[in-house]
Amino acid sequence: GKKVLIVYAHQEPKSFNGSLLKIAVEELTKQGCSVTVSDLYAMQFEPRATRNDIVGRLHNSEAFNYGVETWEAYKRGGLSRDVVEEQKKVQEADLLIFQFPLFWFNMPAILKGWMDRVLVQGFAYDLSKAYDGGLLQDKLSLFSFTTGGSKEKYATRGDIRYLLWPMQHGIMHFCGVKVLEPHICYAPENVSEEKRKEMLTAWTQRLKTLWKEEPIDCSPEWYFK
Repeated sequence: GKKVLIVYAHQEPKSFNGSLLKIAVEELTKQGCSVTVSDLYAMQFEPRATRNDIVGRLHNSEAFNYGVETWEAYKRGGLSRDVVEEQKKVQEADLLIFQFPLFWFNMPAILKGWMDRVLVQGFAYDLSKAYDGGLLQDKLSLFSFTTGGSKEKYATRGDIRYLLWPMQHGIMHFCGVKVLEPHICYAPENVSEEKRKEMLTAWTQRLKTLWKEEPIDCSPEWYFK
C-alpha cells in the first residue's frame, strides 16, 4: 500500500477542515494506504526557526545563520528530535496532503513554520539540486484548503492560483515534489448545510481516484495564464 502523510493545521477537530481530514484518513485507509497525520496544533508544534533546532555545537558561534546551521546539523545528525521525526514521516511518504484554512492569502503560521523547520537544505533540497532535480523526487503533494471568501470574490480580485505559486511552486516543486491539482472548498462557513455536504462528498469522490491523477504542469503558465 501507498504511504500518506497528512499535515493538518486547524485548532478545532469539529471544524470543516477537521471533517475533510477525517474523510481523507478513512478513505485512504480503506484503499489500503498507510496514513500518518501530523496534527500541528494538537502536537503544539513549534513554528519558530531558532537555535533550539540545532543539538550541540554550532558551525559558527560568532554569528547565527539558520540556513547554514541547519544544513550543517542535518549532515552530522544534529537536528532537534521533533524536526527529525517530521523528516522521517516525509521521507517515508508517497503523498503529502496539506489540510488547512487559508489565512491572509497564505497557509497558517504553524504550517509555514513546519515548512521552514522540516524542509531544510540537505534534506529537501540542495542549491544545485532544486525543482525537477530536488531531493524529494518521486513524491506527490496536494494542498487541500478552505477559504473565507467565495469563488466569485477570488475570481474578481485575482485568480486564486496566484496564491498557490509560493506554496506549490516555491516550496513543493523547489524540493522536487510533484504537485496535484489543489482541492479548494470555498467559504464553507457561508453556505448551506446541503452545500457543505456536497463539498465533503466531492472530496470523498476525488480521493477514490487520486492515484490515477497526473500532476499539474508546474510552470508559470499554470499559475499566471
